[in-house]
Amino acid sequence: MNGGHDDPCARTFPALPRHTGRSSAATRWGHAWLRAVEEGALDGQQVGQGRRYARAGAVGAVSVRPGRLTAVVRDPDGTAHRTDVLVREFTGAEWDRVLGLAAAESGYITELLDRELPPGLAEAAAAGVDLLPGLGDLDPQCDCGEWNHCPHTAALCHQVARLLDRDPFVLLLLRGRGERKVLEALEERSAAGPETGTEAESTPGDAGVPASEAFAATARGLPPLPVLPEGPGQPPSRDTESEPAGLDVDAVEFLAQAAASEAFRLLAEALAPGHAARAPRPPLTTTEDAVRLTAEAGPFRLRFRLAAATGRDRAATDRAVRAWGFGGAPALAALEDDWTPDRATLTRAGSALAAAWPDEEAPVPRRVRARWTAPTGNGSCGRTGTAAGGRCAASRADGTWRAPRPPTRHRP
Repeated sequence: MNGGHDDPCARTFPALPRHTGRSSAATRWGHAWLRAVEEGALDGQQVGQGRRYARAGAVGAVSVRPGRLTAVVRDPDGTAHRTDVLVREFTGAEWDRVLGLAAAESGYITELLDRELPPGLAEAAAAGVDLLPGLGDLDPQCDCGEWNHCPHTAALCHQVARLLDRDPFVLLLLRGRGERKVLEALEERSAAGPETGTEAESTPGDAGVPASEAFAATARGLPPLPVLPEGPGQPPSRDTESEPAGLDVDAVEFLAQAAASEAFRLLAEALAPGHAARAPRPPLTTTEDAVRLTAEAGPFRLRFRLAAATGRDRAATDRAVRAWGFGGAPALAALEDDWTPDRATLTRAGSALAAAWPDEEAPVPRRVRARWTAPTGNGSCGRTGTAAGGRCAASRADGTWRAPRPPTRHRP
């Protein structure tokens, strides 16, 4: 049993939300993991209490590396406990048997590439190895002082069962090898052919099989679209009380949460009707992304650092953030890109602007280059089609306008 070393293939999974189902696991390998944990525990009541802890969301971010699981688990009163479960790593000979078994069955490799764990590989008793933990393979450790499994280590194990439902490679990592190492080893064995003492037969100049035929032969089809969660996930939290040297923890936590929010927005946009027919948005520039982050930043210190990085003072930053709230990157361009429209563009834009007020008399704006000011407010006519500030329609480069809308918090 190992796990004290720092392995580059270690992974950290964010804390999972509360769970109300009857079981912590939904897949065959998740149930097999829980069965192995329950059979190895001396006190079934501790395992049951750990199940309740896990369902209540008491388990924090889970760190998985070869031979070790680590998480902070909290009691109902909020007391935090550093919890570890050590798993016996496979020896080199055991890994050779596992990889040999997987390479010998072409279906096993296909299932692994589909992130599925073949039942025959998970319980490879015929090869003398078993990925699932057996008696003596687990060593629970917790700072609460309990011997064998306590509610905290049991809760961690129940949480790992949910992780296995999502990614069965977690089980391979616990046994000593990460996903990349396993797949690379299988590719090498597949390329070498069967170990029968003769080279595998091959046809010179073989053109192979067209990808369309290979895909159709699997009869699997595309996986279903993911379900949009209720909101962005929470980024992993530190499992140590001391501050890492030279690390701005507040800034890192903010960036992690901002990344989660942006990922949620992108997923919601991808799942929206008609997404496939819309052209992708251009990537944000460094300046645009800094304004986006400033609009989301709470602490003044973070906003000040972001403003300084873009060369703006406080007033200019406030204007940029307000423009971002109106329409994201196009509105920011409308604020900062001052240009002079030609006469034809002005004529088309003026007609379209008048049509934007169908139920009332259109205001007569005063124009200075691309800046338009009306009694009800002011704004900027952008090249790409938005405006910033006041009650203002948005001018596009072709002279058309977009109807005005109130400012909102915008995350492009």
